[in-house]
Amino acid sequence: MHPVFNKARIFAPGPTPVPEEVRALLGQSPLHHRTPEFAAILQRVWKNLAFLCQTQNPVYTLSASGTGAMEAALTNTLCSGDEVLVINAGKFAERWKQMAEAYCLRVAEYTLPWGTAADPTQLGELLAQRPNTRAVLVQASETSTGVLHPIRELAQAVKQKSSDALFIVDAITALGVCPMPMDEWGIDALVSGSQKALMLPPGLSTLAFSQSAVAASRKANLPRFYFNLKAEEKFRSSGQTAWTPPVGLIIALDLVLERMRLCGLEPIFDHHQRLAEGTRRGLEALGLELFAKSHPAPSLTAWLFPERAPLADKLIEWVRARFGITLAEGQDAYKGKMVRLAHLGYFDELDMLTALGAIEMALAALDVPVKLGYGVAAASKYFLEREAMCPKA
Repeated sequence: MHPVFNKARIFAPGPTPVPEEVRALLGQSPLHHRTPEFAAILQRVWKNLAFLCQTQNPVYTLSASGTGAMEAALTNTLCSGDEVLVINAGKFAERWKQMAEAYCLRVAEYTLPWGTAADPTQLGELLAQRPNTRAVLVQASETSTGVLHPIRELAQAVKQKSSDALFIVDAITALGVCPMPMDEWGIDALVSGSQKALMLPPGLSTLAFSQSAVAASRKANLPRFYFNLKAEEKFRSSGQTAWTPPVGLIIALDLVLERMRLCGLEPIFDHHQRLAEGTRRGLEALGLELFAKSHPAPSLTAWLFPERAPLADKLIEWVRARFGITLAEGQDAYKGKMVRLAHLGYFDELDMLTALGAIEMALAALDVPVKLGYGVAAASKYFLEREAMCPKA
């Protein structure tokens, strides 16, 4: 690509693109974090985050990536030696396991092959065998595989088999993409991060607690300092945080959440589902093998090149060098065999057609038998069909 026309296009599942208006806000001089003006913004952000999480309970903003909020969810609800059950079906589920072990929690696993979703019945059976389980840890959308776990049904299994166990959900690539109604489903802790569907740069995470999680936090004895939510509570009533927050990110999040509230949750969820389905149809029309055979996530799609292992990395490098497009590679055993394409956050149908067009060209350039235009055509046909089904304003 000629440097005069170089244009970066991010299609990785985080960081995702940032809207122009948000970038403009981030370029302004920030407010001081102990002023009434910022307190009003922060309180509005907390209120709108509760709207997004569909909860009447507190939502915290933390100066960290989503991993920081994952850690805070554990350290603020559990005690030394507690037993936890990790639903392990991907790279980010392994992070739950590693984190729990780092705090000397007793870890059991419900292990599944990558690319499959957890079975609520099997989870219930495991919990029946482990009555001392204090928390079940799971990803909503497993970013390494493109699978969406059945969170509502898993939450029901937890509450039916172990009423005292907390259900802790990493929704980093799910919140703002698909329904995650905390109070209705019985989710006790819900984690998210700024660089996904919230359409911000990295550096801010969110953590929502149920009343059960709040009660557990009063007894929790795991070590914590920076992520101590008791310290956060002391400042919360005055619209402040315990430590210096990422002021610019919170001001930008205020704009994003206000727009999401005006749009409404159902149209947002429908938008992501539409992009996901159109993208999958386009990839399948190119003869590509989708990784998630069932329960595909509306946040990203992963596909495989099982017979030509180096091809995935070559495709990723080709679209980056030719078009400035960033796709995500596979992880662990799927490195060099998998490509992941995001469709969460600040994307629309034309973005997906752009990505599919670049993938078609890359396949042809890499001598993969492909019929140019088939992927774009299949996605376009689906988008038009869905457009015809939508009521006109």
